[in-house]
Amino acid sequence: MIHNNIGELAALATAFSWTFVGIFFGSASKKIGSLSVNFIKLIFGFTFLSIAAYLTRGVMFPTDASLHNWIFLMISGVIGFFLGDFFMLKAYIEVGVRVSMLLMATSPPMTALIGFLLLGEILSPSAIIGMSITIFGIVIVILSKDTNDKKFKIKYSIRGLTYAFIGAFGQSMGLIFSKIGLGDYNTFAATQIRIIAGFACFVIFVTLRNSWGELRLAIKDKVAIFHTLMGSIFGPFIGVSLSLIALRYTSAGIASTLTSITPVTIIPFSILIFKEQVKPKEIIGALVSVVGVAYLMLF
Repeated sequence: MIHNNIGELAALATAFSWTFVGIFFGSASKKIGSLSVNFIKLIFGFTFLSIAAYLTRGVMFPTDASLHNWIFLMISGVIGFFLGDFFMLKAYIEVGVRVSMLLMATSPPMTALIGFLLLGEILSPSAIIGMSITIFGIVIVILSKDTNDKKFKIKYSIRGLTYAFIGAFGQSMGLIFSKIGLGDYNTFAATQIRIIAGFACFVIFVTLRNSWGELRLAIKDKVAIFHTLMGSIFGPFIGVSLSLIALRYTSAGIASTLTSITPVTIIPFSILIFKEQVKPKEIIGALVSVVGVAYLMLF
């Protein structure tokens, strides 16, 4: 039975990997800031991906990529790893990992919508229904009724929610450009190219902000560096590997759906580790959002 469901199990394991990524990066970001975590995690990530690329295809670096691969994957890296990840980690600090991951549930609907607008991909009625369900679930979580005037209000930081939304948008645009640039090229090597582009942007950004001193101080925080290391292991190394196994042994729709349940898998960790008080309606909202993603992917 386990052998028959290896794809589904790998997809579930991927979801938990991304959950651990959020926990470790969220913790590190609160200690040394999102800029330092992003910079350091790309170094760790590139190292692990180089090992994975060598083990899977015998080539450590993406020297065999075409110009087409380089152009579009680098654009993807700038949007996804630089802008998307930078704002997502800032959201971790502002509104917490749980709410940030919930906003990430908008990434699949946004990707479908962007694919429709830019690539001419079909946007079916069921996809629109799935998007609507996902957004409704998020609204359940972020809105609360004021006890005095009975009006609905947003219960989390507008700035933090905006950061999370920009992060999700960056991930969506990054996926679109990855799809254009990937073709039949190796996934690990493609991610290396994306990291190279993202890292180059961070080097320029840190230089312009004169933040090298901040990075030197961050490196001295051993706990934060360890958490960044663990997040990097669970992300580009374990997470990407498991997602590839999932795609090999089950359909893309099922794999994507099971991988997208992180808004639910993060809840027990938010309660136990971050000591958050999660209301029943927030759990319901997270479940509704995942149902929306599932509907989008499967129908």
